[in-house]
Amino acid sequence: MARYWVIGGEYRDTGFAEPAPGTTEQRHGPFASYEEAKARWQALAWSTVDNAHARYRIEEDGAAERRAWWVVGCRYKDTRFREPAEGEENWYGPFESYEAAKAEWQKRAWASVDDALSRYRIEHVSGARGAAAG
Repeated sequence: MARYWVIGGEYRDTGFAEPAPGTTEQRHGPFASYEEAKARWQALAWSTVDNAHARYRIEEDGAAERRAWWVVGCRYKDTRFREPAEGEENWYGPFESYEAAKAEWQKRAWASVDDALSRYRIEHVSGARGAAAG
C-alpha cells in the first residue's frame, strides 16, 4: 500500500537544496492517499505563500526504481487551485531528476506568470503516474 508524505519548509535560498539556518526539513504524514497528502500540501503552501524561500512537495513511499519527477498543473477555476478550469490537471514528465523537472516547471510557470489562475508544482511519485506527457 502506497503512503504519501509532504516534505519541505523554509530553505536557505530559492535553490531549495538546504534548509534555512536553524531549521530542518519538515516531514508531514504518512497519508494513505495522494488526495490527503495534496490537501495537506495545499494548506502548508498557502500558509507560506508570501515566503519565497518556502517550498513543499509530495513524495510517495515505494520502490525507488519506479519513482520519477513530474510537473503538474494547469489553469484552475479559482485561486484555491483545486479544480481545473477544463478537464484534469496536466502531468508533464517523467523526469529523471529534480533539476530536469525544475527546468520544465520554470518554463511553464514563466509562460503563465500573468495568469493568476494558472499554477504548476513538482511531484516525486510513481513513474507510471500522469495522464499527459509534455
